[in-house]
Amino acid sequence: MHNIARRGLSIAGLGLMLIASVASAQQPSAIRIRGVIEAVNDNVLTLKSRDGAEVKLALAENARIVAVVKATLAEIKEGTFLGSAAIPQADGSQKAVEVHIFPEEMRGTGEGHRPYPSVANGTMTNGTATGATVAGVDGSKITVKYKDGEKQIIVTPDVPIVRYEIGTKSDLKTGASFTVLAATKKSDGTFETNRINVGRDGAVPQ
Repeated sequence: MHNIARRGLSIAGLGLMLIASVASAQQPSAIRIRGVIEAVNDNVLTLKSRDGAEVKLALAENARIVAVVKATLAEIKEGTFLGSAAIPQADGSQKAVEVHIFPEEMRGTGEGHRPYPSVANGTMTNGTATGATVAGVDGSKITVKYKDGEKQIIVTPDVPIVRYEIGTKSDLKTGASFTVLAATKKSDGTFETNRINVGRDGAVPQ
């Protein structure tokens, strides 16, 4: 009887594993979309992606709209929470390809250091600027601390710096550039997201 019970439990466990695997396989993968807003109809946007394709995107209920505004290095102070897409250097530093400054309401967003597939061999570091920004031959150096460590971010004069602000639907304008970090495709071919970054006054989200 004990062997039969154990065999039954094993079969049940295997069944649960198979169900979980199937459920996982059925979950749609999220994709990144960048481009320009062509039209706005309530919470549905008609977009033109950078590859020229037209995309219908629905904003989920309570979706976060993040306005992206041009900024300068001078706006980064000690204690500023920021993020930087970058390319690792031989000395362990990170050469920035973009820097974005978070508002206080978004402090802690994505904190840490990780690979960033959107940039070839790239990384993303989100954390708190500590100490003063130091000017050097290769560019300005910012020390960014996060929970498990810190990185030196090198920012050259040509690197775009933007500031994130909490946006509203009024930022969703025809002609505005946008980036959606994670959109899921629905059965009807349209996409859905719970966050969109939108450029203000000509800013282009990366």
